[in-house]
Amino acid sequence: MNISKRTFLKAGGASVATLAIATQTITSTGLAASSSAQSTGDKSQDSTLKPITTTIKGISKTERLARISHAQKLMRELDIAALILEPGAAMDYFSGVQWWRSERLTAVIIPREGKVSVVCPFFEEPSVRESLAIGDDIRVWQEHESPFILIKQILKDAGLNKGNLAFENSVRYFVLSGVMEQLSDMQHVSAESVTRGCRMYKSQHELELMHKANEVTLLAYADVFSKLKAGMSQSDVKALMHTAQGQLGGKGAWNMALFNQASAYPHGTKQKQVLTEGSVVLMDCGCNVHGYQSDISRTFVFGEPTKRQRDVWQTVRQGQEIAFEQAKIGTQAGLVDDAVRKFYQTKGFGPGYKLPGLSHRTGHGIGMEGHESVNFVHGETTILKPGMCFSNEPGIYIQGEFGVRLEDCIYMTKNGPQWFTMPPTSLDDPIGKLIKLSTI
Repeated sequence: MNISKRTFLKAGGASVATLAIATQTITSTGLAASSSAQSTGDKSQDSTLKPITTTIKGISKTERLARISHAQKLMRELDIAALILEPGAAMDYFSGVQWWRSERLTAVIIPREGKVSVVCPFFEEPSVRESLAIGDDIRVWQEHESPFILIKQILKDAGLNKGNLAFENSVRYFVLSGVMEQLSDMQHVSAESVTRGCRMYKSQHELELMHKANEVTLLAYADVFSKLKAGMSQSDVKALMHTAQGQLGGKGAWNMALFNQASAYPHGTKQKQVLTEGSVVLMDCGCNVHGYQSDISRTFVFGEPTKRQRDVWQTVRQGQEIAFEQAKIGTQAGLVDDAVRKFYQTKGFGPGYKLPGLSHRTGHGIGMEGHESVNFVHGETTILKPGMCFSNEPGIYIQGEFGVRLEDCIYMTKNGPQWFTMPPTSLDDPIGKLIKLSTI
């Protein structure tokens, strides 16, 4: 079904959700409910989108305990005595603790054997405990005390006073130095081999959460596309997208909208742009469902596209397909990027990162964070395996004119790559569709 701007505007009483359903290979409970609601006479441009995330469950305690067990197995294999985590995705991944970083240390300590412990300020304990999903060993420190002494005691209780102590790359220097001053017989090493060894490979449940987040973002795009009007600012369109993702049940929504010449800069400029006939609209948006991210980019033309706009858009769409076809199990991740650049060069773009052309990597890892290891970038030798997830976004940017980026995320199965969302087919049908989730 063609979902051009004109189709949306002619739809009248038909809902955006109903139109979006027609583009999908599956119909979820939430989408079906939206379609049913519209049969009572709701108007698409005035209706409030309904949440579609209420029935999907987050990560369970059992799953987190299995993650910790796997991490401890890796730690024993790598001769790591314990793992120190600060607030962030990794802390949430293993413990469920959702906290922020400040000058007052909150940390999770995972020994290679035994129970997980948490260190936090005394007055924060009740709040930290609210999201702690595993264990109950929270050790508190008062304002005049050192949290690093507590960490030393935790390791002593676990029989650990020598060996390798692993820190994530994002751990702040004052934390690393404070801990190591207390543990002169231990050595600090990177924890990436453990945390990446766990988080890089998603479970079926994690894929379900990412699939739902992508569903939210794709339906939000359909809603926003139906509401584009001449005279809108980039902020106006971002606000529409933020509202739509929130109404559909997405959390932590983030949105970017670039018009006209600003679309030639992957992350925009400070230039003020207004939507007019023939404007290129490049959007990059996402949200999370139970902490798992979506990341979808779409490029529209408001009004009738020019031949050049169509040609560049179609080249980018071909680039996406080449990346998808190259992303085979057992392939080095960097070869995906190489294949796209080789194709773009045949079309007169590049070579390499040269403009006009593709000035950034072809894609990045994604999961609980919008950008995770590893990337589709030249020189990346990591082998593609089932459970890995990536964005596929080989844009083309022509400074002084416009840019085009199409971005859909893929996940690796034993049978090769699969789309979360199928990219659109043309500028006249620019939304794309949700694809039924496959088994890893």
